[in-house]
Amino acid sequence: MKGLILLFSCLIGVVSMQAEATRIKDVSMVEGIRSNQLVGYGLVIGLPGTGEQTRFTEQSFKAMLGNFGIQLDPNLKPKIKNVAAVAVHADLPAFAKPGQSIDITVSSIGSAGSLRGGTLIQTMLKGADGNIYAVAQGSLVVGGLGIQGQDGSSVTVNIPTVGRIPNGATVERTVPTPFGNGDYITFNLNEADFTSAKRLADTINNLVGPNTAKPLDSVSVRVIAPRDIGQRVAYLSTLENLEFTPADTSAKIIVNSRTGTIVIGKDVKLKPAAITHGSLTVTIAENQDVNQPEPLSNGETQVTNQTIIDVARDDTRAFVFDPGVNLDDLVRAINQVGAAPGDLMAILEALKQAGAIDGQLVVI
Repeated sequence: MKGLILLFSCLIGVVSMQAEATRIKDVSMVEGIRSNQLVGYGLVIGLPGTGEQTRFTEQSFKAMLGNFGIQLDPNLKPKIKNVAAVAVHADLPAFAKPGQSIDITVSSIGSAGSLRGGTLIQTMLKGADGNIYAVAQGSLVVGGLGIQGQDGSSVTVNIPTVGRIPNGATVERTVPTPFGNGDYITFNLNEADFTSAKRLADTINNLVGPNTAKPLDSVSVRVIAPRDIGQRVAYLSTLENLEFTPADTSAKIIVNSRTGTIVIGKDVKLKPAAITHGSLTVTIAENQDVNQPEPLSNGETQVTNQTIIDVARDDTRAFVFDPGVNLDDLVRAINQVGAAPGDLMAILEALKQAGAIDGQLVVI
């Protein structure tokens, strides 16, 4: 009960804060400036017997040797328990240039027990268009640990079949971006809101001049920009650091039914409603009694079952909400009743069905 009260006390302190000014770059991104996903298939070698021996691993191993001019008998099955087939993926940042390095993640796709101590050999990383944008290679850093004994017992710490290589890939190709094209740049808000889009445009117009920025919808704001790339960089640097006050989000109550987490927005209001909260606990227990026969009666010992049913009803309390009750009043009333998170979910759902909540009830 104390934990529930503390949780909601902290919640009130967080959501009751007034919206503060924030920088444009903290709540939006420039259209066309984005990272790109890369993926590749490769082999990790040098494993201490924790690799795998599958058909596609053998095929990949033979293909690798073939690239070095070594031809194996097609019927030969090499023992390659120190080799594992892996998928390699990375994010290629916007404006990444050839010669720069990016981090990569390596994941086993077969039955390898661990990638610890392994080395990724040269792997091509491709984009969605099928072109090669980076080449990866290097020694893996694996945070997990897996140990297995001969009797089948094992101990696993974290995930030993996934590793990372910091700066493990070298960029080979630049992804074209539309940043230097046209007469405009467009800011896309992370959270769609018409009021926020208008305020962002007004902030830019107040600095640069009228009609410089124009909101296109609840997400996008188009801004006139110089064509010279150097001037455009300096111009964007100025705009993205401007501060404005985004609009408050719509009133919502978020309920996570799996974890019991409940978050109530500060703008949630309640209409007149009366709530009764109570709980009924039924306990059923089965006990066995042993009945002994009378002395010299030649009887047999009997075991009988005894069922005990106990019904306990907690105090049932009711509370009434007046029009326009805010979050503070709601939390205080619920704490007085002593509702657990599960009971609170049921109360909120009942209030929504009764039409007594001004806001959205979102169950995830």
